[in-house]
Amino acid sequence: MSLLRISTIVALCVAAQLAHPFAASGGELEDVVTVFEHELPNSPGKKLVALVVNYGPGGKSDAHTHAKSAFVYARVLSGSIRSKVNDEDEKVYKVGEQFFELPGSKHEVSENASSTEPASLLAVFIVETGDEPLTSAEK
Repeated sequence: MSLLRISTIVALCVAAQLAHPFAASGGELEDVVTVFEHELPNSPGKKLVALVVNYGPGGKSDAHTHAKSAFVYARVLSGSIRSKVNDEDEKVYKVGEQFFELPGSKHEVSENASSTEPASLLAVFIVETGDEPLTSAEK
């Protein structure tokens, strides 16, 4: 399957997801929807997973890490997202902006920067097949 075809499928899935109302509401945790998952035929043992993370007003994720092998690319789809990865400064990302997480990163802050408007992001993982779970909350 070509990268262009994968990109098209992910874009269509994201568009369909955004047509649905946000499940997360004020101060609650995120609503995560898998929109695409496929093994990479040109990289045996790897897969591509795309998730849409929806935050209601004031919504947030607990501090977390991702699967040990996971490279994560994130792009803000709506609203604005406050994020802090490892020792980087906390930053607010707006629609169309992106960030990434290297394998082994700790995502200390991931939350809706607004207490009145919803926000969402697309998280795309390149991860070893079988490296589960994709996300683990920090204790």
